[in-house]
Amino acid sequence: MQTIVLLAVSNAFMTAAWYGHLKFKEAVLWKVILASWLIAFVEYCFQVPANRWGHGNGPGQYSLVQLKTIQEVLNLLIFGSFVVLYFGEGLKWNHLAGFACLVAAVFFVFKG
Repeated sequence: MQTIVLLAVSNAFMTAAWYGHLKFKEAVLWKVILASWLIAFVEYCFQVPANRWGHGNGPGQYSLVQLKTIQEVLNLLIFGSFVVLYFGEGLKWNHLAGFACLVAAVFFVFKG
């Protein structure tokens, strides 16, 4: 569970770093890049421990493929929320259908 929480926090920071600046298109590009890098640094402070502590064979441990799959699903959930809450854009049926297809991949990745 600790790994999933850390990955969720990591994804929230990375989503902000990658897309948050789009609300500030009048800002000078080098400042936006610097701000994004600073936010990404915080993201790495959560992502690296999440992957290090989450990888392995014991209980609560995940394979590399499972870690990446968890990260992608969290990314979709956080990105979808970010688009709606921060940018005020709606998600259409085809966006949700595409996200559902990706979430279905989790079944296959985690199936024994």
